[in-house]
Parts: sequence; structure tokens; C-alpha cells
Amino acid sequence: MRYQLYYWPSIQGRGEYVRLALEDAGAGYDDVARGKGGTGAMMKMMEGHKDTPPFAPPFLKAGQLVIGQTANILLYLGARHGLAPKAEAGKLWLHELQLTITDFVVEVHDTHHPLGPSLYYEDQKVPAKKRTAEFWTSRVPKYLGYFEGLVKANGGAFVTGRRLTYVDLSLFQIFEGLRYAFPKRMQAFEKKVPRLIALRDRVAERPNIKAYLASERRIPFNEDGIFRRYKALDL
Repeated sequence: MRYQLYYWPSIQGRGEYVRLALEDAGAGYDDVARGKGGTGAMMKMMEGHKDTPPFAPPFLKAGQLVIGQTANILLYLGARHGLAPKAEAGKLWLHELQLTITDFVVEVHDTHHPLGPSLYYEDQKVPAKKRTAEFWTSRVPKYLGYFEGLVKANGGAFVTGRRLTYVDLSLFQIFEGLRYAFPKRMQAFEKKVPRLIALRDRVAERPNIKAYLASERRIPFNEDGIFRRYKALDL
């Protein structure tokens, strides 16, 4: 099966977690909105899928299925491409972890848009600075400390043990994004999560991921996505 991934063409955003899973699995897919007329095709899919319309990108077309929400897409792909445990309990546990990552991604976005996405960053600089300080004091240690503890407890190379899952790929993206957006803060923080740094390095060296990162398919980080670099927030 060749998949069709629908997501905005100029940002990594939430679609990148799906791309990483597809790339690592070596699955054939079309990044639809990046092709000619692709954004229009994406909007048409959202408006024309009357029975179960996706709320927003990303969504994935797999045969006759149209699956929305990043964690939901990964739940589907993980079971079909060896990126999740086979037992139901393991699948649900992994899905729970991905939902936790989803919560964290929202908090990352709120560092630069604490008053909401309808306002520009320039309209909320003071609240953003305050939100970012609390993010690094409390939220980053809470979330990443939790995953660091899981790696330690499971005694393996990855979060759930010896085998890589889509959660490991998502954590890789978290670290890449934080390094881009907050290079100074991350340099100081990384020594607190050595197991996650080692996990990030293992993911980066996987052949399919390494090839993807070096390709034009990997959209560069920019100030339109979730992870944005503002010097005033990286103190």
C-alpha cells in the first residue's frame, strides 16, 4: 500500500512525527500538499469526506481509510510496520505515551504563543517570556524526566526496551526541535537526561532516518512551525 499523507507543505509541525514513522519503516508515501495543487487537494479531502471528515491536518489516507490526529495515525502505522508491540496491552501503553508527547508538544507551542495562535508572537512577547521560564523550570523536567525514567527502568536502548517504536522516533523529533528553538537552554539541560540523548543518537544513526534527514524531504525548522527560535526566549 502506498500512503497519502496530508499536511501543510512548508513546516514540519505535527506531520513530522508521521513522516518519521513512514521513513523509518521504508513505507511508500506521497506528501500530498507538497506537490502541485496539493494544498487544494488537501482542503478538498477535508471538505469532501462527509462521513468522517478530519478536523485538521495531519491525516493519512490508507486505502479506503482516512485517519486523523497524529497519535491515532501512529497507532495505525505502528501495528502494521513493526513500530509497536504486538500485544494489545503494549499497543495501548505506547499510544498512551504518544498522547503524553502530544501534550508536551502543545506546551512547546505555548512558549511562544501563550495567549493563543490568533495573535502574533510580537503581540505576546511578555507573556511568552514568562511562560517559557516556567516551561523550563517545571514542564521540561517533568516530561523529559518521565521518559528518562522509563528508559532507565526498562534497561534497554529505547523507551520500551530493546526494540525501537514510534515513540522513540517522536522523542527524537522533540530533541531536534528543542535544540533548534532553545540551543542555550538545551545545552544546559541535556546532561540531566543522558539516556534520552543516547536514544536520540541511536535514532539519528538508523539508515532510513539518516537518509531522510539528509534529503530534501526533511523540511527545515522555521519560525512558522511548532519549534520556533526567538533569542529573547532562549536565555
